[in-house]
Amino acid sequence: VQLQASGGGLVQAGGSLRLSCAASGRPFSNYAMGWFRQAPGKEREFVAAIMWNAYSKDYADSVKGRFTISRDNRKNTVYLQMNSLKPEDTAAYYCAGGRGAGRLAYEYDYWGQGTQVTVSS
Repeated sequence: VQLQASGGGLVQAGGSLRLSCAASGRPFSNYAMGWFRQAPGKEREFVAAIMWNAYSKDYADSVKGRFTISRDNRKNTVYLQMNSLKPEDTAAYYCAGGRGAGRLAYEYDYWGQGTQVTVSS
């Protein structure tokens, strides 16, 4: 599976962005999908994950209530709607695909390139 993330940018605090991650290659619907982020000087951290059927979703506490993960298996795309953005959300955001919608990076087999999100105060 090849993953291509897009949608990052510069936004003011309180604003919104929607990230997209388009998949190609193996059947997208077979995989759970996750979003991770990494700020400069920090480790990559879990943001959100969604099972292949979209029935189960998981969020990091830091984004719960502000971010929403979704997927469209017909379009082979997973989304991350980010609302009420804060400066501490600034990071490179990565999408990932794996067999289980876990919170650990090693649980994912496929990774997209990062898309930068910068939130100004």
